[in-house]
Amino acid sequence: MDTSPPPSDFIRDIIAADIASGRYGGRVVTRFPPEPNGYLHIGHAKSICLNFGIAAENAGAVCHLRFDDTNPAAEDMEFVESIKADLRWLGFDWGEHLYFASDYFDRLYEYALRLIELGYAYVCDLSSEEVRANRGTLTEAGNDSPYRERSIAENLDLFARMKAGEFDNGSRTLRAKIDMASPVIVMRDPVLYRIQKMPHYRAGGTWSIYPMYDFAHCLSDSIERVTHSLCTLEFADNRALYDWVLEKLEIPSPPRQIEFARLNLSHTVMSKRILRCLVDEGHVDGWDDPRMPTISGMRRRGYPPSAIRKFCEGVGIARSYNLVQAEQLEAAVREELNRSAPRVMGVLDPLRVVIENYPEGPGEEFEAINNPEDDSAGTRKVPFSRVLYIEKADFMEDPPRKFYRLAPGREVRLRYAYFITCIEVIKDEQGEVVELRCSYDPESYGGNSPDGRKVKATLHWVSAAHAVEAEFRLYGRLLKEADPATAGAAEDMSQLIDPESLRCVAACPVEPGLATAVAGTVYQFERIGYFCVDRDSAPGTPVFNRTVGLRDTWARMQKAGKG
Repeated sequence: MDTSPPPSDFIRDIIAADIASGRYGGRVVTRFPPEPNGYLHIGHAKSICLNFGIAAENAGAVCHLRFDDTNPAAEDMEFVESIKADLRWLGFDWGEHLYFASDYFDRLYEYALRLIELGYAYVCDLSSEEVRANRGTLTEAGNDSPYRERSIAENLDLFARMKAGEFDNGSRTLRAKIDMASPVIVMRDPVLYRIQKMPHYRAGGTWSIYPMYDFAHCLSDSIERVTHSLCTLEFADNRALYDWVLEKLEIPSPPRQIEFARLNLSHTVMSKRILRCLVDEGHVDGWDDPRMPTISGMRRRGYPPSAIRKFCEGVGIARSYNLVQAEQLEAAVREELNRSAPRVMGVLDPLRVVIENYPEGPGEEFEAINNPEDDSAGTRKVPFSRVLYIEKADFMEDPPRKFYRLAPGREVRLRYAYFITCIEVIKDEQGEVVELRCSYDPESYGGNSPDGRKVKATLHWVSAAHAVEAEFRLYGRLLKEADPATAGAAEDMSQLIDPESLRCVAACPVEPGLATAVAGTVYQFERIGYFCVDRDSAPGTPVFNRTVGLRDTWARMQKAGKG
């Protein structure tokens, strides 16, 4: 049971003050309001943890799951179900508080009629291009629409005819009548409704007009009696419109919008538009490609939900932009998997080893520890025989200083097994090393030193006679650029992708116990990294996705030029 104190930040301080003052009668209702036009990504996880976390921390508080589904052109039930599945996997439950903005379409229409009747909205015949051209700039006021002063009766008539489907797409909109000289551009007579003649995935063909997000969002919050509407900083200017709509409609106890900085992660793009392009153009293997920053992609890659929650808590809630390094997320994943993942052995780049003085026959078994960090994890039997595979990188014929692994005449320890010494190197016609002939010390059973002598390296291995062949998918970071802001300017999505973000290695020998590994299980392959069993696996032919690597001292030294 987690007994650590709840996190503290400026949003929680505001809510605590509202509770203390009796605002909203002491109630706390938050909401997570995704648009069902794509899969959730790691940026959403921060908002999810914040909204559901605050509800969990305050007695009687609840967090709603509401789908802000006001754009029929991009929304689909597939996205609704994927979002619900991701939330459950992350460990959050909305209970009976599942809502859809589309359920409020009739009420939202009535609210729009009320704004017209109050003189705060009008039907405009300008095209979207003309609206943009007349909006003005940050230093220049916009121009009033020539249709701004239509009578209330004419606006009511035209809006009813828009609803009835009498006009073409884009020919008319309903706009708020606010101030075309406002320093906040979003307040320059924003569009509240547009004509969009297409069926809605839930409402069918009932509607020919649909509310804009800014209009529907604040009213959906008020309908559900949300108290604190928490959103990211790009909606800060929209708060003026949020409050204006609620004020003009005289909504009692209006929700309070509070903005916080969104999660910006290095080497990670979190624009739904770009992510959808990557999927639709076939640059990735769907929304759950393990390179994608989607929650489903991270689940397929083997990220534990607890690590994602811990990462979001560690990032914290702030008011200013901050680029978080991807290593911080990877560290959270590595820390969690170190505690939970069972250990196994496999070889990605095999080099054949023949132990010449080991007897022919079926070999023997050694007791291997499943997880040294978890006493309850137990042990397993690992078969051993005369012919083994080790990693090619664990042998050098002419080793430099500080390379302590196998070399001619050198002794090393085989994990759980014996000490072996390289006595002969076999090469092919091209001079490549294809086999090592070694001897073993029978007195070093279990990898123990028989006379106190020291060896400086312990190698992992797999028995050739018992090995199962597996495919390893070595996933890296999807994007070349560290700063995802640069991705928005790319016209060709393929320019964004690091060609080394996926490398597949087939026919890798692994322990026989992995022949029936269950999809979704994460293992630590000793000295290699953490890998998750992919859904493409079949009995006898497992497929492993690299979740995150282990630190490798020698590789770091080589990279630094110190080997």
